[in-house]
Amino acid sequence: MDTRLRSDVLLEMEARGLLARLNQIRPLALHETMVPAAMLPLRAALDIERFLHTGRTVLRRRVEDYLTWLRGPGRQAPPAEQQHRFVLIRMRFNSILSQLDMFTEVVTQRSESRTGTWLSGLDVLADDALRISPLITDPPPAVCYLARGPGAAIRRARTKMPGGDLSPAAIIRIPRERMVGHGIASSLVHEVGHQGAALLGLVESLRKDLAARRPSGAREQAVWRSWERWISEIVADLWSVATLGISSTLGLLAVVSLPRFFVFRPSGDDPHPIPYIRVLLSCGMGEALHPHPQWAAMRASWKALNPVAGLPPVRQQELAALEAGIPAFVRALLAHRSPALSGRALGQVFPTAERTPARLLQLHATWRGDLGAMARQRPSLVFAVAGQARAAGRITPEAESQLIGALLRAWALRSTLASAEQITTTRRVLARAS
Repeated sequence: MDTRLRSDVLLEMEARGLLARLNQIRPLALHETMVPAAMLPLRAALDIERFLHTGRTVLRRRVEDYLTWLRGPGRQAPPAEQQHRFVLIRMRFNSILSQLDMFTEVVTQRSESRTGTWLSGLDVLADDALRISPLITDPPPAVCYLARGPGAAIRRARTKMPGGDLSPAAIIRIPRERMVGHGIASSLVHEVGHQGAALLGLVESLRKDLAARRPSGAREQAVWRSWERWISEIVADLWSVATLGISSTLGLLAVVSLPRFFVFRPSGDDPHPIPYIRVLLSCGMGEALHPHPQWAAMRASWKALNPVAGLPPVRQQELAALEAGIPAFVRALLAHRSPALSGRALGQVFPTAERTPARLLQLHATWRGDLGAMARQRPSLVFAVAGQARAAGRITPEAESQLIGALLRAWALRSTLASAEQITTTRRVLARAS
């Protein structure tokens, strides 16, 4: 047998090849070009680089240990054992590449003209929306990127990535078609709501609470089980409505304005509510959190756009039962208490008093389009104001789009300068200490 084709020699060449390719992987900071204002948030950038560096370091040691074993006692091991150990290492290598690709997709778009700074501004909005509840004081970093398709999505921080490692940051995918308008905040804050709900353990505690509140009638129980099945998405919608007001529902309306078949299609095992019911539920939550006649008007418009007439009678009855159950469910949802809420009801953990429709319109009138004044406000508040102004007919879609684009750039620049100032201050402190 040709010694070059021996199993240990073949596997050594493969392992050394993995090591060579691993050594070619550079930190994200060295191979992505972007203007400073488009950079990732400082904490996110540091956490991601450390995460990827740790993965590469551990893998490099495993490859080197394997080569040491293969050249020593492993040389006499059965070829199947040599192959088994190598395959495990190669699987880990592919996981590292998958993790790198995931974060590279987030970072690469930062080099695109305008898009990069918009994304940086959305990072600021995501952080602000996650801090909307005073119970969340030190949230994990969140980074945004754009993708084709109608739906947003999130890979929550501290959840498993390829290879089983826990993600150091929340990664939020935003549909390109939502840039730039009020709908982008609706999608983004909904995804942030998933992260906030996870930090507060809301889905688990709500499921237990809802199960305990389940009514006795057969039809009522069927409706209640639907709320239990959809609760993860409902909580995210609640987070969005509580943060953005009617801007959230307007954005949702754009997402679920689908062909009639899909608007009424049963959700089955899908955790998302039936689109028709989801909008009505959003109106119900908005009405309870931010009382105003606009929610009844929105509900009526949605039902006029999607009349149930023509559906099979059984289907109409199911939808009617779900709609009739919304008020009782919303009351139970907002009254929910758990240890993570520090004795508060869920409806009390959001600053709803600051975001009533009247207050939002007052702020819109006070700011009078002053970009500087708006850029100094909380991003989530500004989006709530813009959405309320649009609903009231006080701002056109065209003006809204221009305003949001400018604000995203302003928040990106402000965040970048704040990070630079933080670095400078830290250096001064260290210099004095030495």
